[in-house]
Amino acid sequence: MHFDFKMMIDRLLGRRDLLVPYFDFDKVLRNVVESAVLKDIRKLRYEVYCLECHFLDEKEYNDGQEADEYDASSIHFAAYTIDRKDIVGTVRLVQPADDQVYPFQSHCAPFDHFVFPPREQAAEISRLVVRKTHRRRRGDSMEGISEDFREKGKLSDVKPKPIIGKEKRGNSPLLILGMYREMYRYSRANGIRYWYAAMERSLAKSLEKMGFEFVPIGPQTDYYGPVTPFIADLNDLNARLQLENKFLAAWFNDERIPIWILLKTLIGNMFGSSSTR
Repeated sequence: MHFDFKMMIDRLLGRRDLLVPYFDFDKVLRNVVESAVLKDIRKLRYEVYCLECHFLDEKEYNDGQEADEYDASSIHFAAYTIDRKDIVGTVRLVQPADDQVYPFQSHCAPFDHFVFPPREQAAEISRLVVRKTHRRRRGDSMEGISEDFREKGKLSDVKPKPIIGKEKRGNSPLLILGMYREMYRYSRANGIRYWYAAMERSLAKSLEKMGFEFVPIGPQTDYYGPVTPFIADLNDLNARLQLENKFLAAWFNDERIPIWILLKTLIGNMFGSSSTR
């Protein structure tokens, strides 16, 4: 086992992403109905939702691509291996058309006292999946979050680490975090402040450990398993990151990170230190 100093230097010089050096990200904007990336996304969703989890009937998708009525009103995000050979994760932000409700409203009812924010400032996170090959252990969730992180992880754990040997699947929770960063940057640039999500409480707790505080807006219901509707305020997220993990705040906001913080973090991780603040 050895440290990959070349990749570490590449990361420091900006030639590789600091937290997700093994992944490349792409997106498909609203109202795009055909593209190679969208085709890859729909194939991955078919693989996970139909063939693996059997949430949806594979017989309804003769072309091996899972699609629905919200695809046209969504911004789709895809994570690829760095060589672009394989798509390994996807998620979308749904901004429904005027004649549509949000997807979560089809199976979750908000509390009577919940007040919806302005429609143009909100989007729903939907169809979040990670390819099975990039879930490292049996205990990993469908979203690629390891059992260890779900049980013991914390916000200060999210930081760059030296590359050791040829291990290329240290993705949990970094792959999902990379996709969330892509959604965050798009949202901040396009006036989206609030995210809805219908998900299991265990996923919400894992996301909270990454800085995302999702607040329940309705009771738990059964939709292919127990799910709860949540909302997150991106202003609150940014404020929390600025306070608790300045490196992650800069990484999310595409800001320059002082070189001394990077060196301190990477060198400290080699020898067991855990401080990035």
